[in-house]
Amino acid sequence: MRETKTQSGIIIRNGKKITVSHRGGILVKTGSYSLALDPRRASKSDYSFVSHAHIDHVHNPDGNSKLIASKETVELAKVRGYDLKGAVEGINGVDLVNAGHILGSRAILIEDSVFYTGDFSTRDRGFLKGSPGVKCDTLIMETTYGNPRYVFTDTEKIVSQVSRLIADCFHRCRPVVLTGYTLGKAQLITHLFRNWEPIYLHESVFKMNEAHIDLGVGIPKHDSYSAGGKRHSVLTKRPWIMISPASSGRSQFIKTLREEYGAVVIAFTGWAVDRGYSYMMGVDYAFDLSDHCDFTELVQLAKYCNPSKIYTVHGFAAEFAEHLKFLGFDAEPLEGIEQSTLTSYA
Repeated sequence: MRETKTQSGIIIRNGKKITVSHRGGILVKTGSYSLALDPRRASKSDYSFVSHAHIDHVHNPDGNSKLIASKETVELAKVRGYDLKGAVEGINGVDLVNAGHILGSRAILIEDSVFYTGDFSTRDRGFLKGSPGVKCDTLIMETTYGNPRYVFTDTEKIVSQVSRLIADCFHRCRPVVLTGYTLGKAQLITHLFRNWEPIYLHESVFKMNEAHIDLGVGIPKHDSYSAGGKRHSVLTKRPWIMISPASSGRSQFIKTLREEYGAVVIAFTGWAVDRGYSYMMGVDYAFDLSDHCDFTELVQLAKYCNPSKIYTVHGFAAEFAEHLKFLGFDAEPLEGIEQSTLTSYA
């Protein structure tokens, strides 16, 4: 394989080079096109990749950049008010890979060399299938939980523990509020606790659940509950479950459910690993059910992909890069790096 170095230090292999810059967003350039990865605003690049429909990963395009996204991401983004119409699921030299994070989430493999994970999970959870990653030369990986203290509890164990809590609350005639992100976590909660009844959905969760059902996800249908609607015609001081958006237990909505019905509030998030999270958020219980890789899984992902170069982004990027270097990888955090060179090490 031919290898030369230019005066600027860019490595060229087989006449091709790939560069990456990070200036408020990740931009990858090949000799044929430029590609913005999860830009927060409209990009002037040739293509913009939207990994999934969480609000911190989508933007309203201006028509200058062609979009790459899964069909599920397009539909879920529409529910949230974002128009990704015209997005394609791949172009020549680019392949989308299941990211295991939420419905429709994708990672992206560029020129069979550069693999960007976006938000990622290797674990199977309910109707969501985890992803092992792909073999690559350069890996750009999210490190939201890239600290050794973040090792998550097995999902089945969490379901068992929460089910016992629900049974105890129902025995005492107390309703339960299960909280998680409106998109992703709420649908997983709906699936995992589908055998309980009655279950009501906060109106925002109801809307997103309906979108999942329309996309073929086999979660049960439940009645919608409007926080500003006729509460007393639906809820009474008896056992029931409400699936609600993630929020502080001190929010007016949760306070009302507690004061009027004696509801017990349970939160689901990877941050529940942190001691004091329940108190800080004002909830009764918190469980570390996450849609991201934990620390151990991030290490396993890096080992499976086995790249020659790793760039870390988000969360504990610098700390996790140091750990990867200890394991023998060439790794560094991408944030703050204005431009680096990603090369094909095939």
